[in-house]
Order: sequence, then structure tokens, then C-alpha cells
Amino acid sequence: MKKEILKIAVQKSGRLNEKSMGLLKECGIKINNGGKLMSSSSNFPLEVFYLRDDDIPQYVAEGVADIGILGENEVLEKDQEVEIINRLDFSKCRLSLAIRREEEYPGLQWFSGKRIATSYPVILKGFLEEKNIQADVEVISGSVEIAPGIGLAEGIFDIVSTGSTLLANGLKEVETVLKSEAVLIANARLSLEKKNLLGKLLFRIQAAKAAKQNKYILLNAPNDQLTAITNLLPGMRSPTVLPLAEEGWSSIHSVISEDDFWEVIDQLKEKGAEGILVCPIEKMII
Repeated sequence: MKKEILKIAVQKSGRLNEKSMGLLKECGIKINNGGKLMSSSSNFPLEVFYLRDDDIPQYVAEGVADIGILGENEVLEKDQEVEIINRLDFSKCRLSLAIRREEEYPGLQWFSGKRIATSYPVILKGFLEEKNIQADVEVISGSVEIAPGIGLAEGIFDIVSTGSTLLANGLKEVETVLKSEAVLIANARLSLEKKNLLGKLLFRIQAAKAAKQNKYILLNAPNDQLTAITNLLPGMRSPTVLPLAEEGWSSIHSVISEDDFWEVIDQLKEKGAEGILVCPIEKMII
């Protein structure tokens, strides 16, 4: 009986490709150097297809690939029959409306009767319809930000990361329509065997994500403050407390969220904690 192989589509080049391949590496999956279109793993039943990101939803929907990694904005724009399985916490951006910097902007009604240039007409038209805004959508590919300068449109709808491209073209962001990040999508009709493989991959992804979101912390604490300090560090279940050679002191080992890191560190110092070490976690199985 032929062994099932999970087929994943990723962007063929660029930062999203780097992040996607980096995630697979963090999951312990070794990818062989293949051709320009496809490569395979030597230690996990996985094949990688390298595609244009805007083609990935169709390939996954039609079963050419079983799963794919791409921006949520492309998933929504292509509107294919795929399922978003997991949000991956990288390649974050937003899709926003922008106009000339010198224009006064009273609100969304400014766009009524105006022309808006975009490479994302499906998302934009849906938003305008929801807000009851009548505007003309000019569909173009690439260099959307130059449209107001050459008289093609009064505004644009495009991806924004830092805003530097808008600034360089004399534009300002006025409305955020969608916040996007890289997501893992799947074909809606996967076989049971491939669902099992996907489950194993998701387990590894969750472990890698949890490791990035948390830090391992070690510190020395006076015994009369143990309760107060351990209450600040719940860990995965509870902190590990070990006696030190010096009487009246203990060593505490725990896990701390990246988001809470600095606030908790200050509180620990206030409680008398010393010798605080914070270390990255390679994998975290919850």
C-alpha cells in the first residue's frame, strides 16, 4: 500500500518563503534541495511545492496541494473553497485605504463617487458594500501607490506594513480594512490519512509557536518571599522550587510569557529575586 504524503504549497520566493521554510525547520522537518518547483522531506512524509502566493488558494482548493502557507489577505481575495487551519504569527500586515497627504479626510463618505485603485477588488468591494459606499474600483496589479499621482484614482487600497511606501508617494493611510498574517490553509476534503499527517504537523507548529511566545526563567529567591514570587510565575503547571546551598534561599525555575516579561521582571526584583536568568525555549510541548 502506497504511503500517503502531505503536499504543502509555499510562496516560491521572498520573505514569506523564508518564514515558511523557517517554520518547517523549527518543526524538525528537513527539506532536501529539490528543483525550482518541488522538494521533499527526508524525515517527514511531506512534499513542498513552490508557487506564486496568489495561486496557492486554487491549488489547495483543487487538491493539487493539500495545505498551504500564505497571507490571509490572499485567501480572502481568491475566495476558494479552503479552510484556515492555523494562524502563524508572522508576515503581519494590514490592508488599508489611503489618499493624498494634503487631502482633508472627514470619514469614509469621502470615498463616495471616487475612484479607488487596488489589487484586491474582492475584499475592497465587500467592504464598500458593507459600509454602503458607492465608489469605482480600478483593478491594477503592482505599483498601486502611484495611481493617485498619475491621475488614475483619487485613493488606493493596498497592503501596508510600515507605511514608508505611502509616505514616499505622498499618501496617508486613512482606514484599516483588514489585519492580515500568514495562515495555514487546507483542502476541505482531505483523506483520513492526510488529516492524521496534518495533525502531526500542527502539533509541531504549536510547539514551535509556544516556544517563541514564552521564555524559560531561573532565579534565586529568599524563602520568606517564595509564595509571593511563585504567584507571579505560574509556569506550565507550577514553578519548580529547589533549595540552594545557602540557607534561607531557593532556586525557582518557571516559564514566562514574552508579553508579560518586563512587567513581571520588575515585580520579581521588588520581591527580592536575584540572579535572574531568562533563556529562549527551543520547543514547548503543552
